[in-house]
Amino acid sequence: MLEQLRENLDGVLKKLRGQGTITESNIQDAMREVRRTLLEADVNFTVARDFIRTVTEKALGVRVLKSITPGQQIIKIIHEELTRILGEEHIPLNLGGLPPAVLMLVGLQGSGKTTLAAKLGLHLKSLGKRPLLVAADVYRPAAIDQLVKLGIETGIPVHAEKGVDPLTICRNAMDIARQDNTNVVIVDTAGRLHIDEKMMGELQSLQNFLHPREILFVADGMIGQDAVNSAHEFNQQLSVTGLVLTKMDGDTRGGAALSIKSVTGKPVKFISSGEKPGDLEPFYPDRFADRILGKGDIVSLVEKAQEAVDEKEAEKLEQKLRKNQFTLTDFQKQLRMVKKMGPLGSLMEMIPGFSRLKNVQVDENHFIRTEAILNSMTFQEREMPQVINASRRKRIARGSGTQVSDVNRLLNQFEQMKKMMKKMNKMKLPGKGFNMPRGQF
Repeated sequence: MLEQLRENLDGVLKKLRGQGTITESNIQDAMREVRRTLLEADVNFTVARDFIRTVTEKALGVRVLKSITPGQQIIKIIHEELTRILGEEHIPLNLGGLPPAVLMLVGLQGSGKTTLAAKLGLHLKSLGKRPLLVAADVYRPAAIDQLVKLGIETGIPVHAEKGVDPLTICRNAMDIARQDNTNVVIVDTAGRLHIDEKMMGELQSLQNFLHPREILFVADGMIGQDAVNSAHEFNQQLSVTGLVLTKMDGDTRGGAALSIKSVTGKPVKFISSGEKPGDLEPFYPDRFADRILGKGDIVSLVEKAQEAVDEKEAEKLEQKLRKNQFTLTDFQKQLRMVKKMGPLGSLMEMIPGFSRLKNVQVDENHFIRTEAILNSMTFQEREMPQVINASRRKRIARGSGTQVSDVNRLLNQFEQMKKMMKKMNKMKLPGKGFNMPRGQF
């Protein structure tokens, strides 16, 4: 996410970090480079211009503190200004008032509204809400079927009708929601390839009937400035209350993320960076600014870990680690917990400094191969790897679509891991009250 923008900014900021003194000349040089980087990332011209002017004014007028270098202080100013244009603080969904609270998803076709409906539903379900998904996109082929499939996958009920207009679908859905004691209704509306009067008229009719607590514009983060322009037009004709940036794991330049709040005046509430239902995270401007500047985002990483970790399983794992009884079955469970946290690349960039490691490649396929190998083993083989002889290794490789060398490598790494744990257990670790890192390995 935002890899190119981060790398370009890091190059400029690296020069500032090393500056013993800051002059008007080198501030102007640095800001010229930052401006070029923002425009290359497809940031709105006005937003980029105002950003540079504000940072320059603050940098020239700041009194340098003795505790940090002038370069570090300017980077701090840049971070503060990035946070400001991103929205300053997290704005949660408005779910107050009498239930059910209605969330309307709007946007152009292909922005990811249908997938987002399921992601939002799963997020709210994890918070103890009882959501209902409504398939109100009657124009895109298979949109209704897609939402029904996602509903089954996430365990969230879906109201879907074919051959009926969107307003009737929503009217029937609201009746069902009240009968079933549903407290959140998420409406997936139709999109078009471009904005037209018919599209807006239909959305305005739905808005007038549903009186939604939130109208969320879903913006495709990969199309940059076009997404910002579309958000601006939707906001002029509908009572848009918030924004969601999707496809943030793709080859996005970051312009939409840095421009959309300033142009529309509406807060970004979520970012989506993957295809799985759990790949959604609340948007925190200061944390996002940290990621852009390569500082990572440990708070979000810990929150994701807490969501993915089963506390009872973590307790069992802790005991097994202490007794040196960790098996491949336990390792398999750990992999599944990590997968729940989202795309590996997105997780890695939350670690401070990781983005600056140029030669480190995140191989998502390695996890897939490892899980395939583990799935091809019998329960006995995972619990007692010593029984895996040459013929079993060949069978496991065939079953997982990998090579025998891949199976050997996994088994060797697991043995090395167990030896390391054994050495750690021989050390004088704190007894009662000692908390080992849970859900991570």
